[in-house]
Amino acid sequence: MRAWLRSFVPAATAVDGRERLRMAVGGALGIAVTGFVAHALRPWFGPMSPWLVAPLGASAVLVFCAPSSPMAQPWPVIGGDTLSALVAVLCVRWLGHSGLVAAVAVGAAIAVMVALRCLHPPGGASALLSALAGVGDPHFVVFPVLVDTLLLVAVGLLFNNATGRSYPHRPIEVSRAAYDPASLDQLGTELDRLLARYNQVFDIAREDLLALLEDTHLQSYRRRLDHVRCADVMSPDPIAARPGMPPGEAAALLQRHRVKALPVVDGERRLVGIVTPADLARGGATVGELMTPDPRVAGESTSLAALIPLFAGTGHHHLPVVAPGRRLVGMMTESNLVAALARAGGAS
Repeated sequence: MRAWLRSFVPAATAVDGRERLRMAVGGALGIAVTGFVAHALRPWFGPMSPWLVAPLGASAVLVFCAPSSPMAQPWPVIGGDTLSALVAVLCVRWLGHSGLVAAVAVGAAIAVMVALRCLHPPGGASALLSALAGVGDPHFVVFPVLVDTLLLVAVGLLFNNATGRSYPHRPIEVSRAAYDPASLDQLGTELDRLLARYNQVFDIAREDLLALLEDTHLQSYRRRLDHVRCADVMSPDPIAARPGMPPGEAAALLQRHRVKALPVVDGERRLVGIVTPADLARGGATVGELMTPDPRVAGESTSLAALIPLFAGTGHHHLPVVAPGRRLVGMMTESNLVAALARAGGAS
């Protein structure tokens, strides 16, 4: 019983004061501009025509307060309001003017919006308003309903994008690089199964919901990997080349040991460079002439969480691991990292 009663308590709005101000200003600006322009256009459609309809206020709340909502996108706003008004006008013309007709108009409008992928809550208000007012003139659908919604969406496009909110909304993007792809793909499969089981309309796009789940999953990976060090998962004592080694000999080492890069060390096994097959293909007398000197390195105590951005965003495929004095002690590769991620995923 208590849990049921608690469900009536409104959830806190997780936005700061600046976002609340943006929402309020956007809504006011949207209605002001729409009303001003629609009033100026009124003589073209008849001096007695209304120029604003009440459901537009609800549309403004969605467009400026929840621009990422599937119900606030341009097509649902325009199609939902306009088609619902059209349904109501047709109901009045065919069935007459009564409370029962108003109910039929709202139900039919919902069916049309769902079928045409333009579900928009204010569309129900458009249908109810038109039916209760006994509007049977199809011109009402064009002006003010269609014109108003077009103007409101135009203001939403300009205002939302100018204030840092993508509109029309683009799905959230999450960098999946360097993570176990099978684990992330499984999230999508599980999400689709859950959505099918609940069989409800959610006011968030499936792509956005999946992105939030993936980001949560990846952040949990980061927290677990923050306690795993390079020394725990690196390939220890890797094969290395010397600066004076002939390129052919270095190429043979790469092939024999099936590695994609060779660290280059001096006589005391201090790292001085790294060489890849692409470097060797350039031709030269010695590895020292072809290597990349002073490559980026990781320490034995470096956490794997710190390495993820390097492998995911900078194109690194292998990273020498050094002890104090740049003494080579191991190599971190994408394979090492993926194996560690798989183990971390299995531990969740």
